[in-house]
Amino acid sequence: MRKIIISAFALFFHLVSFSQNFTIEETVTGSRKYAPENLLFSQWKKNENAIVYVSKDFQSLLERNDSDNWKEHTLASTSELSKNLQAAIPNETFELRFFPYNFNWETKEVISFDVDGKSNKYFVHYNLKNKKVIHSVATPLTANEPAVSKNSDVAWLEDNNIKITRQDGSSISVTNDSNKGIVNGSSYVHRQEFGIHKGMWWNENGTKLAYYRKDETMVGDYPIINWNEREAVNNNIKYPMAGMKSEEVTLQVFDLKTQNTVQIQTGEPKEQYLTMVSWHPNGKSIFIGVLNREQNHLRFNQYNAQTGALIKTLFEEKSLTWVEPQHTIIFVPNDPEQFIYQTDNNGYNQMYLYSISGKLIKDLGFKDVIVQEFLGFSSDNKSVYYTGITNQGLDRQLFNVVLKSGKTTQLTSDSGTHLAAVSSDGKYILDTFSNTETPNKIEILNTKTKKETVLVNAQNPFTGKIDLPKTELVTLTSADGKTPLNGRILYPANFDPTRKYPVMIYVYGGSHAQLIKNKWLAGAAFFDYYMAQQGYVVFSLDNRGSEARGKHFCDVNHRQLGINEMADQLKGVEFLKSKTFVDSDRIGVFGWSFGGFMTTSLLTTYPELFKTGVAGGPVIDWKYYEVMYGERYMDTPQENPEGYEKASLLNKATNLKARLLVIHGAQDPVVVQQNSMNFIEACIKAGKQVDYFLYPNHEHNVRGTDRIHMYAKIADYFNTFLK
Repeated sequence: MRKIIISAFALFFHLVSFSQNFTIEETVTGSRKYAPENLLFSQWKKNENAIVYVSKDFQSLLERNDSDNWKEHTLASTSELSKNLQAAIPNETFELRFFPYNFNWETKEVISFDVDGKSNKYFVHYNLKNKKVIHSVATPLTANEPAVSKNSDVAWLEDNNIKITRQDGSSISVTNDSNKGIVNGSSYVHRQEFGIHKGMWWNENGTKLAYYRKDETMVGDYPIINWNEREAVNNNIKYPMAGMKSEEVTLQVFDLKTQNTVQIQTGEPKEQYLTMVSWHPNGKSIFIGVLNREQNHLRFNQYNAQTGALIKTLFEEKSLTWVEPQHTIIFVPNDPEQFIYQTDNNGYNQMYLYSISGKLIKDLGFKDVIVQEFLGFSSDNKSVYYTGITNQGLDRQLFNVVLKSGKTTQLTSDSGTHLAAVSSDGKYILDTFSNTETPNKIEILNTKTKKETVLVNAQNPFTGKIDLPKTELVTLTSADGKTPLNGRILYPANFDPTRKYPVMIYVYGGSHAQLIKNKWLAGAAFFDYYMAQQGYVVFSLDNRGSEARGKHFCDVNHRQLGINEMADQLKGVEFLKSKTFVDSDRIGVFGWSFGGFMTTSLLTTYPELFKTGVAGGPVIDWKYYEVMYGERYMDTPQENPEGYEKASLLNKATNLKARLLVIHGAQDPVVVQQNSMNFIEACIKAGKQVDYFLYPNHEHNVRGTDRIHMYAKIADYFNTFLK
């Protein structure tokens, strides 16, 4: 009998030892520690039925191909690559820590990548078959935002100017502006709204370079204090606030042969937005989306790259709310007369086939499917592949659409998130799949035979290590009674339906973000699970205005940010209060950025409903926010004074009853600290107690090991005032 008791105790001790809760450190590091098995940076090899990916230790490039029944082989190694780089560039020192996974295919045997040596940064073409460096171009290690041409010339930024390093090693200074208020070639134009992610574009044959020239000398200097110096230093940034003077941007074209620069004549007014920059395949003209500052009228124009003159306006888009271009056009291979254009002007972001005369040839949209990512053309260029958002924003599926007929075929079917890629000849699909029940499943699908070859079927990485709280996806109805909303509830550890639990609502609520997805962990952060393990019901709701539901889902918030978003969040509160296991007197809210705005808005607008809140980097008054994002949704303070007044939280500080912790990065250049400082002052004047914490050396997000400190503080705040 004694032996049986000891054995049972040993079994219990074993289970306790190996099944536990997250530590506070794992709220930050856990996503790496508990990542499901995967094929890292997987992609199809160019013009071959073979996939390549990086090994788990990042030391090798691995390959699987259909001719060998998808068995794993080593294609290249870091040590081998280092040795061959050293041999090709003997005057340099290379210390590669991992294989350069951000490579591009030039041919089926040659890849291109950049790598840092001890003295310079190198842009390399490397033959994987012959194990040789074909050629390399060196730039300084400090070279920013490099853009590489077809001829391997590298344009790069030195402070606010552009330089070009030729393949032969010679150098050209494209711009020489001494005034730091003139910024050339940077992707940080229009604060990277409107799909902007780069500031320089080579034409297809590498003879001309188009680039942004941003003049922000007329924008006031905004102080950001660096406290690390012996005497604090003021680092001024340019931060055009809503309704105030904004930057003036033009597009320039530099001719590599003549070394002359032409300004594209995008016209007046100077305060407008230039985006969707796309070269014609012949390199003789360039296309630009010209959006007015009001962001309700887009003209898609073609210009002569040699003279800068306007050739024609292909089409226009107008809206009573806003027009938000996000994608460059894509020309049909071998047909420079046709291109694909993406827009959500008809309700959902979908694709349209146009001629360069501006004529709509074919609507390629399919039902209410939102195009998330264009994946490429079929081998005959007669159809295109894309990832589409379905199932009311929850799922991602792979689609193919025929350009001529518009016939659309859904190529994946299991409900969840498919990150799919198609081989060059269209014979195979590499499908990486997860949902709330599936950590990760990777398989090769034969599009003709329908045969499935499973490469990875990941096990639950938490089994025997972490007691993961139960997760449930729910559907609620918006405050207007018309629209289904996606919600997610995490149940407390060791859930007992007869108990009453406190609630932490994690909220974002703004555009271009989605909290609830049908994928592994349902889109929840490790901190959400940590708080559930600490005994909280953790709830999130994607209100109207969130991402992945179409334009009309967001339009209702025009000129009145926070109103409908809060109304929808209250439907979530009603749902929670209907549950017998929820303590209605202990409901708290946590959110960052727009979520910080939502948190503070909820606590000051509905003070009887919430006991505790944590607002990180909150927008307090939209007149303190930048022009590009703020005016899209609110127009200017001059045009919409009532909307700005209703959205402002400065006059609502007097309503605060809950315990509120406001957190801000002291060097925040996105939501400037002026927001939270003015709110703290308003609370003081209203006689309201509020807690305030700054992270001195952080910008809009608290990163690194300090993020562990931040989560510990937030958890402690909820434990102190809510639990």
